[in-house]
Amino acid sequence: MTYTAPPAFTTRPDLVGTFGMTASTHWLATASAQAVLERGGNAFDAAVAGAFVLHVVEPHLNGPGGDLTAVFATADAPGAPTVLMGQGPAPAAATVEHYLAEGLDLVPGAGALAAAVPGAVDAWLLLLRDHGTWELGDVLAYAIGYARDGHPITARVTETIGAVGELFTEHWPTSADRWLVDGRPPEPGDLVTNPAYAAVLEGLIAAGGPADAAVDTSRGGAAPVADDARRDRADRIEAARTEWAEGLVARSIDEFVRRPHRHSSGTDHAGVIRASDLSGFRAGFEPAATVEFRGHTVAKTGAWGQGPALLQVLALLDPLPDELLDPSTADGAHTIVEAQKLAMADREAYYGDHDVPLDALLSSEYAEARRALIGARASLELRPGDLVAGARPLAALRTDDEAAGAVAGVGEPTVGSFAETPADDDPVAAASAEPVVDATGATRGDTCHIDVVDRWGNIVSATPSGGWLQSSPTIPALGFCLGSRLQMAWLDEGTASTLEPGRRPRTTLTPTLVLRDGRPVVALGSPGGDQQDQWQLLYLLRTIVGGYTPQQAIDAPALHTTSFPGSFWPRTWTPGGVVVEDRLGDDVIADLESRGHRVTRAGDWSLGRLSSVTRDPATGVLSAAANPRGAQAYAAGR
Repeated sequence: MTYTAPPAFTTRPDLVGTFGMTASTHWLATASAQAVLERGGNAFDAAVAGAFVLHVVEPHLNGPGGDLTAVFATADAPGAPTVLMGQGPAPAAATVEHYLAEGLDLVPGAGALAAAVPGAVDAWLLLLRDHGTWELGDVLAYAIGYARDGHPITARVTETIGAVGELFTEHWPTSADRWLVDGRPPEPGDLVTNPAYAAVLEGLIAAGGPADAAVDTSRGGAAPVADDARRDRADRIEAARTEWAEGLVARSIDEFVRRPHRHSSGTDHAGVIRASDLSGFRAGFEPAATVEFRGHTVAKTGAWGQGPALLQVLALLDPLPDELLDPSTADGAHTIVEAQKLAMADREAYYGDHDVPLDALLSSEYAEARRALIGARASLELRPGDLVAGARPLAALRTDDEAAGAVAGVGEPTVGSFAETPADDDPVAAASAEPVVDATGATRGDTCHIDVVDRWGNIVSATPSGGWLQSSPTIPALGFCLGSRLQMAWLDEGTASTLEPGRRPRTTLTPTLVLRDGRPVVALGSPGGDQQDQWQLLYLLRTIVGGYTPQQAIDAPALHTTSFPGSFWPRTWTPGGVVVEDRLGDDVIADLESRGHRVTRAGDWSLGRLSSVTRDPATGVLSAAANPRGAQAYAAGR
């Protein structure tokens, strides 16, 4: 049996060149980042510019009030994959006791009680300060332009606004003022502006003083500048970080969240985040977690995110025959799904912002023991491993039906209750690569992504998220809202990811960097919540084992499992659940069902929003590829 051959047809070409490559989930972010490369910026300048554009043009997928993780390598230290940590912690007043006293048994999926400390903006500024070359004003000019002058809004954004329109008009008036036009969502293609956010960005630039210490351009370019404004580039960016953490943004958040508002629980609560939480947080750099797979080093975040689950799966699959690593066959799909279930069970038992026994979880001995659990039939159990350190207690498991019944039992469904959510009655919608947004603002699946590589060998993969327009009410002075990452923390005591002040919620954000012979060769990632690494795994298997090109791997039919507790409110699971694209084929799907998998067909082109850039260290040849699903992602380069 041989590995399934890649399709002869691809939806887009594999871009190839030697100058620079960018791929992202929105063409305007890709174009902006590529423009930075064309003007002499490096990959980090470009990624930061593109990321701030994503705040403006994909507001249903990320925002300044959200978070990010990235993994990168520099041309100067190519063998040292590094994580950019932009995941803020739980606020100081976010205690289990407070949430229980509010009558909650889960952290809500929308509303200010779900907000961790915003980490994305500070992280991008840190990356620019330490590894970029451009001035902050030049990098932010693209986002400011789209926010101030407008950009054509996509259908995906207007659909999201429509899904939460009643919530906005009845409970979140500031969001209605921000996003509705005469009580209705804007039409696709309408020019949409965000002058408040443009002003926030301009305030960050102003905080550092003028870039040219000898000329004040705001006064015609001739007036001298005071000595205290004569800062170097790093100092100017650091001043912007201070302004973000201690200035208008922190004050506005503190004041706004004190007013109770509707949460996805169907009840009203005030937020607990305060200005002091923002001033006490700074993004940082961390060494990446890695594992070896078929001659490649795969680099991910630490176990405060879900990234090492992909590393565990690779360790499980590495010694198996190639035909069992082929997602396009029944044997391969079954093996891959069962391996993913085991890794995700360990995610639930062990992962969190604490001392995780990651060396043991990634060891070959542990992988061998876990591999023996992959049987001929689908497992319907959640089976974490039993390490010497011992697993922490698991939170209570609930299916969608059980979660809906629990909420409905409180009384009649109201706007803002899970019980009336139409998306949860539609497994195909819930399986989509686009986020599923219900009338409460709760979102399952999320995020955007950007990858950049330059001619010098700098390379970065970044997944910004959170702060979606539907995650909490818009803060008028800022033009954006807070994120909802705390929904990934449990209120059950003693679990690996129980809510605790000052600790990071276990994020789903999980970009990937791949190295060969100590040099980076691939940066990739995908939106998609719990599915992000599952879809990236398919790419890695098809490119490393199957010999596919990046675009062939992105185009190939996808699948994932839902047989573990979801990270998004209401934290449900589908025992034995597998979601597949119909292009996998009737025979393969029927075979999976005969093995006990509960298969949901999601259509031909619905799963995954992968993008990637690559570099051949021997030749310097670069490539880029992007996802055709949703007709929005784009790659560019030369």
